[in-house]
Amino acid sequence: MTSRTPRDTPLRLVPRRPLAAARRAATTSRSRPPRPPEGTPALAELSRRARAELVDAVRLARWADAVASGAAPGSTGILRDADVRRAAAALRLTDREVRAAWDRARLAGLIELHKGAARPGWRLRAWDRDDTAVLRGWVALFDAWSLAHPAADDPACTDVDPSLVAEAIEAAPQLLSLLHLSSGPVAVAALLDLLRQRVAELREERHEPPAEGSGDPLPVLLDWTLDAFARVGALHPRDSARPGEVTITALGSWAVWVKLEQICVAAQGPAGHIEQSAEEMLKACVGLSPGPARAEHQAWLAARPAAQAVAELLEVGRGEDALLRGLAFEALRVVGAPAEPAVRAVVEEPPLRPYALLWLAEQEGRDPEDVADLLTRDEATWLWVDTAAAVADHGESHLLVSHLDAAVQGSVPRLLKELRAVGHPRTVQVLVALAAAHPDPALAKAMRRAAFQLHTGGEE
Repeated sequence: MTSRTPRDTPLRLVPRRPLAAARRAATTSRSRPPRPPEGTPALAELSRRARAELVDAVRLARWADAVASGAAPGSTGILRDADVRRAAAALRLTDREVRAAWDRARLAGLIELHKGAARPGWRLRAWDRDDTAVLRGWVALFDAWSLAHPAADDPACTDVDPSLVAEAIEAAPQLLSLLHLSSGPVAVAALLDLLRQRVAELREERHEPPAEGSGDPLPVLLDWTLDAFARVGALHPRDSARPGEVTITALGSWAVWVKLEQICVAAQGPAGHIEQSAEEMLKACVGLSPGPARAEHQAWLAARPAAQAVAELLEVGRGEDALLRGLAFEALRVVGAPAEPAVRAVVEEPPLRPYALLWLAEQEGRDPEDVADLLTRDEATWLWVDTAAAVADHGESHLLVSHLDAAVQGSVPRLLKELRAVGHPRTVQVLVALAAAHPDPALAKAMRRAAFQLHTGGEE
């Protein structure tokens, strides 16, 4: 016989560990990836070259980890002049080289900023033993090439329209694809023609007039783009004997191949949504298991600049759909280190804060099973309501009842007592849905009463 009294009932309805283990298994069980083109060096050789590209960044990151007072760049992330001089003296680099190495270390995930202080990222800890971590670090730098070497720092680009700079950045993947597919030197003139064509297409797609003004800034922007890619190791520096030709490096060719494969796999599959908005792509992933969803995220991200993709995902996270909020941060896990500054910037936004804190903790290499302990009780309860709202909107009733197990309060009465203080806008709807789904009439009645009191502002 079912009790009519809402006792302090334990919430242990389903075990946590098996669910987490199943999620990990679904995420990690993937088919064997396609082989890279013939002639591509082995991953060990590629990682050796990536380490060579980032050698000064690694030295600086280790120096910042070892010095007693550490490096304190403040909220801006820019290394202080005093720290630059100390590092330059210790590492026998110029001040300019230290600043460049600092930027590369941050972009590659070797250094992370926490409350105004720098500390080593998890990639630095794995640098000497994990070739995959090294390559991912280099790819993060490769993806952020326009941040590592901004057009604003190039004297030749000083007077160029910023919107044209943005269009050149958006056209860069096509230039790299041509270099990759050519498997040899490509004339700068051919790359300039492609850049002009792509910029014209972008302006036509946006119903914008052709670029106007005196002179043609595209040759200058092409020189900046090629130089920036060469400085991150994706292109060979232009030979003074053959200044009119450009050649992609093995690292650059491998990175382009990886991104092209991601796009092709998604385009051939039933869930290809590369050209859609972030919201439409995430909606398409609702019915996918973790492996295919991650592949969809990778393809969508590979088709657009990282900064633009991260901004779109965070904007979806600010919306009303709680499930899409969670999926947006799943996609941001695929982005990795390049998304960190943007994620840190939204930590104080209540709807995004719990997700951002958990995302940042995972980026630091903490065990996913333990990162929830970083949230305050109110933050954990807010996240519980948000997740319950996602289940109520997109799941089945038994899943909503099972979700009670994840509440930090440990019992239904304690949960109901604390929900009022959290202030989640979906609390009432979640309680009503739970009351309709819960098999215990006494608990269901208590939930309906709590929902009514929250809705009317009455006392419990």
